[in-house]
Amino acid sequence: MSLYDDAVLVLKGYEDQEDLRQAYLEHLDTHPDGLWKACGDGHITASALVIDPARGRVLLTLHKKLRMWLQMGGHCEPTDASLEAAALREATEESGVAGLTLLPGGPVLLDRHPIPPPCHCHFDVQYAVLAPRDAEHAVSEESLDVRWFAYDEVPEVADESVVRLLEATRARLAA
Repeated sequence: MSLYDDAVLVLKGYEDQEDLRQAYLEHLDTHPDGLWKACGDGHITASALVIDPARGRVLLTLHKKLRMWLQMGGHCEPTDASLEAAALREATEESGVAGLTLLPGGPVLLDRHPIPPPCHCHFDVQYAVLAPRDAEHAVSEESLDVRWFAYDEVPEVADESVVRLLEATRARLAA
């Protein structure tokens, strides 16, 4: 199965955020290249919130270009077999944490946001990954810093999209 086919199946199976989900599917329908950075009208990205529920904390990256604390994530690569694989790859690369595992249940949220030119928009498919006990992290080339934050610290450092992702992830963990 191609990454494009996987993305369509994942989005068709996602049961929340109906209007946004439909916008993602329409984007892919009208842009066969809509998974790739070269698609100027926007492209699908995959991200993952690295969470340590046992310690009540999340690992965020201080993004080098945006200078914002964000979850790990980024562009799909031709070698990614699925959106889940892309999110897990990005989380591992940007956090330096080995042994991350995807939180079951597929995407946690969708988040469409504008980005600086030349592209216009990221259609982010957001997952959560569980960090192993005593996970050690490292700063990647794409980051200025990587740091653990207690759940209640996240609203103080990150924007509303990260807060929503944390809340949705915690709700899934509690279910």
